[in-house]
Amino acid sequence: MKKNRREPDRTLPQNIPLMVRQRAELCPDLCAQASKDQDGKFIYYSFAQVYKDFVSLALAFSEIGIKRNDHVALFSDNCREWLLTDLAVLSLGAADVPRGCDSMASELQYILSFSECKVAVFENERQFNKAVEKKENVPVLETAVFFNAPSEDTVQKASSFGITVCLFNELLEKGHKLYEIPGKKDFVEKEMEETKGSDLATILFTSGTTGIPKGVMLTHRNYMAQMEVVHHILTVKPGDMWLTVLPVWHSFERCLEYMALTLKSGIAYSKPVSSIMLADFAKIRPQWMCGVPRLWESLAKGVNRTMKKEGGIKYKLFSFFISIGTKYAWAKEHITGCACRFTYRPRIFDFVIGIMPFIALWPLHALGELLVYRKIREKLGGRITAAISGGGALQHETDCFYRAIGFKLLEGYGITEAAPVLSVRNIHKPRPGCVGEIYPSAELKIVAEKNGVPASSEPLKPGETGLVLARGDQIMKGYYKQPELTAGVIDKDGWLNTGDLGKLTYDYEIKITGRAKDTIVLQNGENIEPLGIETALCGSPFIETAVVFGQDEKFLAALIVGSKANIMAYAEERNIACKDYEELIMRPEIEDLIRCEIDTIVSASNGFRPCERIFRFVILDKSFEIGRELSAKQEFMRHKVADIYKDKIAELFE
Repeated sequence: MKKNRREPDRTLPQNIPLMVRQRAELCPDLCAQASKDQDGKFIYYSFAQVYKDFVSLALAFSEIGIKRNDHVALFSDNCREWLLTDLAVLSLGAADVPRGCDSMASELQYILSFSECKVAVFENERQFNKAVEKKENVPVLETAVFFNAPSEDTVQKASSFGITVCLFNELLEKGHKLYEIPGKKDFVEKEMEETKGSDLATILFTSGTTGIPKGVMLTHRNYMAQMEVVHHILTVKPGDMWLTVLPVWHSFERCLEYMALTLKSGIAYSKPVSSIMLADFAKIRPQWMCGVPRLWESLAKGVNRTMKKEGGIKYKLFSFFISIGTKYAWAKEHITGCACRFTYRPRIFDFVIGIMPFIALWPLHALGELLVYRKIREKLGGRITAAISGGGALQHETDCFYRAIGFKLLEGYGITEAAPVLSVRNIHKPRPGCVGEIYPSAELKIVAEKNGVPASSEPLKPGETGLVLARGDQIMKGYYKQPELTAGVIDKDGWLNTGDLGKLTYDYEIKITGRAKDTIVLQNGENIEPLGIETALCGSPFIETAVVFGQDEKFLAALIVGSKANIMAYAEERNIACKDYEELIMRPEIEDLIRCEIDTIVSASNGFRPCERIFRFVILDKSFEIGRELSAKQEFMRHKVADIYKDKIAELFE
């Protein structure tokens, strides 16, 4: 089994702001950011302009009190202002604490209070109003900075709470004036020089409704370790453009934006809405993009839906050539050594298997390229080098579609605690069926596991499934103010327990097969802890047990064990006649009862996020049993429930 041992770029500096300064010196005139103005026209900003802007902003931030080791909240979705704020905060030796606009009020309040943020930056007044919904929960907040100007009512509310309001544009303008004063910017540049790689860059709070959210502490070194080797993975040319649509507070998007700047390429800001994104594809014509699996699935289904509306011979030809493209891609992958090997076999065997189908399908594939594949790729700007899928598992059918049309979609894998990239498919030999080569700055091993923890420190052989452990400079500093939780996931030798199950190939690639821990990751990248939802549902008098599923799906679904006595009593009171309980739980009145219970409990008023809603459920006709679904402690065993009821679970997600 070969391993990735590629030399890092030792010319890169020790922290993120210094990296951007270095790029501004090396390629001052190349585009670093493209952002729309009020008329929807893209305005381009060079590396030199971005550097001047964030240093100017840092000067203004310093005057409102931000200093080294401070924590600054940053509640916004992806935009040009986000990155400038991030770089300005980091250049002062402070750390930012980001969160997206879809966060619940309780989450924002907890983050502000727990991380002791005196200054918070808000995209708009809606985020501010959520954060101060209960002012007593955020007593430390002193200053609020707004990207978009708030109403007078919001300004007055802030004043009544003793919070000073600042506008981003005014701070930037003030900073520009300070920047022009000889010697002023030296202060910020000195702070940048003094920031060590081990210094904190950010605290990313995990989602969840169980217990206290965990604040993942990531350092400058965690990110820079990945920047030093990214040139081995992505063949980005200076001046290339990325189209960005994901929430930048997610570790995946944030890291890729740093990678784009490291590789002297630019970032264009769009939205994950098909009509907006496709229009921006045509304007920017990017070479690179990243997205979650749900985005790629949506685009693929949108193409299929459009062709289906055309109907007739057009749709038949489309379907035929997609089928041909899928088979051709499979054959080509085998003859070029791009098939995964979980058991050892000489590559010549793959070549022999693939060569005849490849030759037979080549003429039809060439015709498909002329009639179908090229036209689809043109809708995506026409000059994409490759795109990256991360934040969840890429569906097999979606993967097949993009391979069929010759669109290079590189699936990757990582977790927030690893800042986050642990593997990505090789752009020159992207092998389907795995999530790519181990990232050069990381070390991974698969070990035997028991109940989600390592049962041995000895690595398993390729092809054997076990717990995925990761080590390297990119592994987090720890969980903020929770050393006991940190010790529970990082051992004395520095190995991080990812909580994922997987297996290695003979080419040092990895395939993720499931999760040893209970956290559910939806297709859009949202992390959900099911236990809190299940516990809440069991508070209903009509629900005995609830088990939530949704890993790599669009939504959550649940298996419900009803409280037999209470449901039968409910039916009797309403004269719902049935011969037995099995028939009763199939009645629409009982389904409506459970639906109402679920929607009432799993709601915003009870602190649940929209992504934590239960969209579908099925009522089981008997209780769980010890030794079958339940352990000796009468706790349900999630993996056994998943296996026993796999058919019912599959139906829920059809």
